[in-house]
Amino acid sequence: MTAEPVRSATVNGATLSYVEAGRGPDTVVCVHGSLDDYRSWRAQLGPLSAHHRVIAYSRRYHYPNRWDGDGSDYSAELHAEDLAGLIRTVTDPPVHLLTSSYGGNVALYMTSQHGELVRSLVLGEPPLLPWLHHIAGGETHLQRFLDSTWLPARDAFGRGQLEEGARLFLDGVMGRPTFEHLAPAARQLILDNAPEMAAETLANRYFPPFTCEDARSLRQPVLLCKGELSPEAFHLITDELAACLPAARPPVIIDRASHVMHLGNPQGYNRAVLAFLAQC
Repeated sequence: MTAEPVRSATVNGATLSYVEAGRGPDTVVCVHGSLDDYRSWRAQLGPLSAHHRVIAYSRRYHYPNRWDGDGSDYSAELHAEDLAGLIRTVTDPPVHLLTSSYGGNVALYMTSQHGELVRSLVLGEPPLLPWLHHIAGGETHLQRFLDSTWLPARDAFGRGQLEEGARLFLDGVMGRPTFEHLAPAARQLILDNAPEMAAETLANRYFPPFTCEDARSLRQPVLLCKGELSPEAFHLITDELAACLPAARPPVIIDRASHVMHLGNPQGYNRAVLAFLAQC
């Protein structure tokens, strides 16, 4: 993936960096999660580009994009409008959206507002954490996540301890110590995006106004992926999404992988995605 030239597009006043590969008849746009950027899709770009045009971009405030402002406007709605603008700028819709974590929140909200741009959705455990209030057993998992992960990470970022904040957040969403075991390049990618994560934890509109009723309005085919080793909170949310989305396939378990499953088991993840896209 690193051999692909980094391009840029100006969307909604922001410059978004992206790479692309392949010349297939349709386009796959990869939407990364928190503490990530376009580089996190390196294991997908090659396999998917054999059949599709693939675009992996860095969302606003993520490496290597230049910051405009202080990040206080960080929201799923802002990123959704950026995604819609990017699709209109660099390709011909509708597109397949391949998403990880918070990128799924962005994609779901964008699809609810601009459904004509989307052909299908692949969702890797969107953290729709407010949904846990209405899921049996969800309140306990939500409070545990807030107490063990979100609030300590926010406090560390607030003290300017970017590496500590990144470690706390990553270990929390993965459900086990992860940061200390990363290869140097993977750790640097995380740290490159630590300032972005600090903005996320301070955002006033972090979660999109997206409900089960909104999900029921989406008619696009949806592949839901769950990491075998992911924290139970993400499984509960994914199962609820499966019940709400009318065209969702039964969730696929990516074995030997946790929350960031496209990195944890890229071979298994790619097989599931390619099989799904072949049916869309």
